[in-house]
Amino acid sequence: MSFERALNVFDLERMAKRRLPAGVFGFISGGAQDDRTRNNNRAALDRLRFKPRGLVDIAERGQDVTVFGHRFASPFGIAPMGIAGIARFEADIAMARAAARMNVPYVLSNMSTVPMEAVARSCDSVKWLQAYLPADRERSVRFVARAAAAGFQALLVTIDVPVGANRENNLRSGFTLPLHVTPRVIADGLLHPRWLTGVLLRTLAATGVPRLENSAAHDRPSILAAQNADLRAGGATIDWAFMRWLREEWRLPLLIKGVLHEADAREAVACGLDGVVVSNHGGRQLDGAVAPVEVLPEIVAAAGGRLTVIADSGFRRGGDILKGLALGAQLVLCGRPLLYGAALGGEAGVAHALQLLKAEVDRDLALLGATGIADLASADLLGALAKALPDGAAAP
Repeated sequence: MSFERALNVFDLERMAKRRLPAGVFGFISGGAQDDRTRNNNRAALDRLRFKPRGLVDIAERGQDVTVFGHRFASPFGIAPMGIAGIARFEADIAMARAAARMNVPYVLSNMSTVPMEAVARSCDSVKWLQAYLPADRERSVRFVARAAAAGFQALLVTIDVPVGANRENNLRSGFTLPLHVTPRVIADGLLHPRWLTGVLLRTLAATGVPRLENSAAHDRPSILAAQNADLRAGGATIDWAFMRWLREEWRLPLLIKGVLHEADAREAVACGLDGVVVSNHGGRQLDGAVAPVEVLPEIVAAAGGRLTVIADSGFRRGGDILKGLALGAQLVLCGRPLLYGAALGGEAGVAHALQLLKAEVDRDLALLGATGIADLASADLLGALAKALPDGAAAP
């Protein structure tokens, strides 16, 4: 089935599940431990209800937002995703180009297998970069100098991975990072010939064994377990003193990603940072963590208008995006759905996913009686959180 037949991003997920090897799909879609955080991200959004207004002239409406001085066409963008190249050859470039085409932000992960310079050259658009930085300041300063030279205009430092998570689904499938090449992994690839030839063999022919081309802690480490035991070493010793030092080294917009507590927003203000990303890593780190929409109001209040507040984790519909914005976020990032689009159709598949979300945002704005994003909070369009649903229950 062609990705163009997808009516929403859930359709893209189902299509991608058939296209990708089970281990690859599980690596992308899964969370940590029992998936409680990942599942609660959706449940928390479902518990929020809209209170639409009627008899509003919505003939002229728009969804553009301005963040860090750039006017984007829509209030959402593409979240950073490590080793996206396992889903599509040079998936990072496909996502960057689609984001540029749609005039929405794309955040490159420094766990990408494509050099940041190549991604930056691939399109003429706003360039943001996510980073796992080591406490080794010499390595970190080299990394940020490289990012600046490549033309990246904002740096998002991930703070919710001081240690690796317990991702049991990856261990069961045999698809982990670093990667262990086992008979099961090989058999999984052979059962998906389009992925085998279009992704794995094409990558090997073009670049050899994939490497993390933008790692700050290592020099181009291979993704193979035989060569690397810890690809994110150093995060356990990052602290606020480090962030104050980094603020002096990086004078462009600087954010921390993985904030779930209002105290961290207050610390970010004190450090002179420019923003926070309210995120639980898509449910891939601490199992049992709160969902971003459950804590957004407190974090926005703590920011006091002195930080740009962005949210990610679990947003799958235009209505979800509007809920995040109504709670005070200035932008929402979506991850997995755009990578599914890349897996199915490259740049065109990503653009299709973005267009689906854009159409939903526009339609839901009209149905809410809102003419633009600024109307969401001012018109009090969200009701109170409904009573928490039991585990496994569906939203009514």
